[in-house]
Amino acid sequence: MSQLITQPTVVEAAGNKPKQIEEFVGRANTGDESMSIARMVSPGGWVEPEQTPEFRETSIVLKGVLRVECADGVIEVKAGQAIVLEPGEWVRYSTPGEAGAEYIAICTPAFSPDTVHRVEED
Repeated sequence: MSQLITQPTVVEAAGNKPKQIEEFVGRANTGDESMSIARMVSPGGWVEPEQTPEFRETSIVLKGVLRVECADGVIEVKAGQAIVLEPGEWVRYSTPGEAGAEYIAICTPAFSPDTVHRVEED
């Protein structure tokens, strides 16, 4: 059955600067545990704590550049590109460019604070 999602739920973000997360599909907005889809708007200079999530995360960059530090090195994902990280991969996301970035994050199963396994920073 079809489901119109009239608005996202704003979810609190981790990191050193305020980042806007609008979840359209997922635990917070629709109760879906199988996947989450969110629009992210990150300011320039934003850095997220390192993490080792239990979910697969695909990020599609719409504007700016998303920096992804992972076992493969540092990958700069530009507008019009995407990156896929598998469950259990160590990763740290950031938007070091002055303009920040806007991107869509798709997690399967859905994002959960209990399964992201962020490293607490001092």
